[in-house]
Amino acid sequence: MMKKKSIPASKPLLILFLCQIISALDVPLDLSQPPTITHQSPKDYIVDPRENIVIQCEAKGKPPPSFSWTRNGTHFDIDKDAQVTMKPNSGTLVINIMNGGKAEAYEGVYQCTARNERGAAISNNIVIRPSRSPLWTKEKLEPHQVREGDSLVLHCRPPVGLPPPIIFWMDNAFQRLPQSERVSQGLNGDLYFSNVQPEDTREDYICYARFNHTQTIQQKQPISVKVFSMDSLNDTIAANLSDTDIYGAKPVTERQPVLLTPTGSTSTKVELRGNVLLLECIAAGLPTPVIRWIKEGGELPANRTFFENFKKTLKIIDVSEADSGNYKCIARNTLGSVHHVISVTVKAAPYWITAPRNLVLSPGEDGTLICRANGSPKPSISWLANGVPIAIAPEDPSRKVDGDTIIFSHVQERSSAVYQCNASNEYGYLLANAFVNVLAEPPRILTPANKLYQVIADSPALLDCAYFGSPKPEIEWFKGVKGSILRGNEYVFHDNGTLEIPVAQKDSTGTYTCVARNELGKIQNEVHLEIKDPTMIIKQPEYKVVQRYGQVSFECIIKHDSTLLPTVIWLKDNGELPDDERFLVGKDNLTIMNVTDKDDGTYTCIVNTTLDSVSASAVLTVVARPNPPFDLELTGQLERSIELSWIPGDENNSPITHFVIEYEDGLHEPGVWHYQTEVPGTQTTVQLKLSPYVNYSFRVVAVNKIGRSQPSEPSEQYLTKSASPDENPANVQGIGSEPDNLVITWESLKGFQSNGPGLQYKVSWRQKDVDDEWTSVIVANVSKYIVSGTPTFVPYEIKVQALNDLGYAPEPSEVIGHSGEDLPMVAPGNVQVHVINSTLAKVHWDPVPLKTVRGHLQGYKVYYWKVQSLSRRSRRHVEKKILTFRGNKTFGMLPGLEPYSSYKLNVRVVNGKGEGPASPDKVFKTPEGVPSSPSYLKITNPTLDSLTLEWGSPTHPNGVLTSYILKFQPINNTHELGPLVEIRIPANESSLILKNLNYSTRYKFYFNAQTSVGSGSQITEEAVTIMDEAMASRQVDIATQGWFIGLMCAVALLILILLIVCFIRRNKGGKYPVKEKEDAHADPEIQPMKEDDGTFGEYSDAEDHKPLKKGSRTPSDRTVKKEDSDDSLVDYGEGVNGQFNEDGSFIGQYSGKKEKEPAEGNESSEAPSPVNAMNSFV
Repeated sequence: MMKKKSIPASKPLLILFLCQIISALDVPLDLSQPPTITHQSPKDYIVDPRENIVIQCEAKGKPPPSFSWTRNGTHFDIDKDAQVTMKPNSGTLVINIMNGGKAEAYEGVYQCTARNERGAAISNNIVIRPSRSPLWTKEKLEPHQVREGDSLVLHCRPPVGLPPPIIFWMDNAFQRLPQSERVSQGLNGDLYFSNVQPEDTREDYICYARFNHTQTIQQKQPISVKVFSMDSLNDTIAANLSDTDIYGAKPVTERQPVLLTPTGSTSTKVELRGNVLLLECIAAGLPTPVIRWIKEGGELPANRTFFENFKKTLKIIDVSEADSGNYKCIARNTLGSVHHVISVTVKAAPYWITAPRNLVLSPGEDGTLICRANGSPKPSISWLANGVPIAIAPEDPSRKVDGDTIIFSHVQERSSAVYQCNASNEYGYLLANAFVNVLAEPPRILTPANKLYQVIADSPALLDCAYFGSPKPEIEWFKGVKGSILRGNEYVFHDNGTLEIPVAQKDSTGTYTCVARNELGKIQNEVHLEIKDPTMIIKQPEYKVVQRYGQVSFECIIKHDSTLLPTVIWLKDNGELPDDERFLVGKDNLTIMNVTDKDDGTYTCIVNTTLDSVSASAVLTVVARPNPPFDLELTGQLERSIELSWIPGDENNSPITHFVIEYEDGLHEPGVWHYQTEVPGTQTTVQLKLSPYVNYSFRVVAVNKIGRSQPSEPSEQYLTKSASPDENPANVQGIGSEPDNLVITWESLKGFQSNGPGLQYKVSWRQKDVDDEWTSVIVANVSKYIVSGTPTFVPYEIKVQALNDLGYAPEPSEVIGHSGEDLPMVAPGNVQVHVINSTLAKVHWDPVPLKTVRGHLQGYKVYYWKVQSLSRRSRRHVEKKILTFRGNKTFGMLPGLEPYSSYKLNVRVVNGKGEGPASPDKVFKTPEGVPSSPSYLKITNPTLDSLTLEWGSPTHPNGVLTSYILKFQPINNTHELGPLVEIRIPANESSLILKNLNYSTRYKFYFNAQTSVGSGSQITEEAVTIMDEAMASRQVDIATQGWFIGLMCAVALLILILLIVCFIRRNKGGKYPVKEKEDAHADPEIQPMKEDDGTFGEYSDAEDHKPLKKGSRTPSDRTVKKEDSDDSLVDYGEGVNGQFNEDGSFIGQYSGKKEKEPAEGNESSEAPSPVNAMNSFV
């Protein structure tokens, strides 16, 4: 069996689609059918008496129906009234009012009947009433004279119109009167004053009634209101009464709330289901009461409850029986409260539960018409057949009436008729027509053949198969030309023939066949389904925060089916983008230039295709610095404090974090603003501390994350009274500038710190630890005083006190200062030196007595210098070095000494004035150290089996040389090192001839000097023995042979001729862009300047970093210069830039660079020798 399913209530789009299909399943108009009312005027039809009256009644049927009307229950013969006509092929009446007719003459209840041979359908009872907008009755309105604070009600009482008018209050200038919690309009149109104020006095309170149907406005006579204030009322009473009668009017008194409407404590209200419930409470009182609403025993319905008219009106939309109950309004002010309970009953005019539906039956079939309605009270159900009560209608043996149901059995063609169901109660009625049409028809499919459906993947697909037939055909669906019948849970088969695929996939694409069959025949129809990829926004716009006048972009990148053409629309706050050239809409983005505050909002990207629509939104927040605060107010003025309040400016979407309060002293520093304090951004008042004798103005700056606002306008000025100073000068010091004076200094008080005019200072001093009296002097507003004739460097007690014309500041605190310093008198004694190693020594001394320092002890300075080197016995220029040791230290370390040298040193004490006398020079010597490398190594006179070595002694022997160590080893063609040979050479030698060497062999030499302490750093060199004597001769003499010189000259001449020829040819061919060629083909030998240090790059051969293969890497004179060595002054520890421990000891130890061990040293850093290169060539 095929699965059948009713339309899901959760799919509104699906419901709409299926409803359209159902309406299409009506009986085709080419078949006989009873009449059906398709259009009619509303039940309560209020017409404009100035225009023609049109009462609509349209119907369909086969054969086409005829129409007739009743008026007030009797036949309305339109042929007898020249003002009334009926439209052709229609039942619509047109009553000609504009041609002399009167609308009042046609008031009444009208009903239309549409009839053909198969039955009669009737319309609702249509009540025709012309609208009315009567004039206000003339009345004399007395002025209202009210005492300030009393309540007042101005009555409107508009004329009764149809429909009721809309009421509003205005003045003579047609401006609406302002309303508030205190003054508001009630539901009945009256104007209520909870309490009147003097500003309510006026003579033009005018009530207007607007009748929308006739577009007219009626005006009531102006009402005059005069409010008497208490002061004026007292004056009036005093002028009209004798002295003995004057009692005085009472002042305005506060009153607890009293309800103006509704009156009493309870009332009732009846409202109909589906209407809007309006409940109202307006109260008098002073202060103005506030209204609150509750529902007793329940909650106010969410999403349907609204408060209007300053919460005086409770509005509940779409009420139902569940909204019945007691609603309490509570009016409250500071003196008390009053309440009123409104008992609400919700009644209901009839509403459908099941309305009767047309029946199409074949002869012999059964069926039912069901008419079920509800209401409050419960409606009664009555049936009519062809417009006649069924009790008096012609009998039909096939029907049976059972309350709200008519049952049909074995119908025949004569059973065709239109039945009316009427459900009525005291609040209204429902009338529905439903026909029974007995037909015998084979199936027909109403959906067009080969209809194409296009659906987005993963969406429901609804394939239409609208059909008709009697008896009702059975529907089957097939996929493909020869497919099997569709069954299963993946399909839903609706009663109207529609096939639903709840989740259509790509494989759902194809041709579907609908087959309709009954006992009279069979028919089929094909439709086609295509599944499209959904449209997606793969890059959605994101929340943006941008500063004012900045630029912002929202992205909206989409992906869509290639066969669908998308359109992209941008909205701002669900409306069109502003017509502004600052908004630039690109292919996949929206850019806003020069953003302003009005650009703040929600931006939505909507992508539409013919099948789907997607959207994505993002919020743009425009931020800026806050607007400046305003309305600064000073209150609570006291001598030493005041309260400042202000109103914050707009924070411009970035919360204010804090406020900065600044002040100006107009008395001492006009135009200069100083920081006073700051408060959190939630605070708008601050209590400020004040100083005497200051003319204050204040301003406030608001600060948020974007920045500071402009300052507010200054507050009013406030001048505080004078007083004696509250504080004394800070940073009092006593320091002598000469040995016989004391200079006392302090920081002067600022203008506002003086607290009054005539600021001066009382300066006092006395010698400490001496029983002396204070010496004082009063000076003007300065910051220094010099005391002369003092002993050298003695302590003084000092104090400085502020005073002005009103008195002295509190007693100041004392500080200790000293008179001027003099140079120390004695030198440190008992200077001792302990030599730790060849480069480091430790010096000790005894401290000098503090009295002889004659000042603040700052430390000791050690002067030391090298006298001579013990190894050379030669003097050189004396360069003294100085080490300073802070505080009272009595020892220190001397780093960076040269080994095997004689030194002198002395020590001096230092104070703030300078250095004292030097101690006697102390001589000490440093022990031997290891020597530096030999100054050079030359290898000359190569023969078949010998080489001559010459060297220079070390630049820094650092002791007595004991010997030289020579090590050497051969190097074969694969750069492997042979056995190492070591020779010790006496220290007085400077050359050596090595014999018994292998011919044509490369050797590497390692050479260093020794003292008794050890070996120094080594120097290396390489050399090659020659092949034989003849080769040696040719090697030396070939460059001096005439034939060789002639050959070289010929080659040079030939090259010169070729260059000239090339130059001439190029000149004939035009200019040659030499510079461009040179730039494009730069000489690889010329290296660019390094960008990092600005130095020229250094040429390096490709073999520079490879082991040497042939020839020597020494210069032609085979000398290793000192500057080519790897040693430097830093390696010998010269200078005093070493590292020290906290006690001044030297961390590093003297040492030179060590050459690599011979077995590892198979590389050389020198350029190849031209002689050896020639050897390799030959």
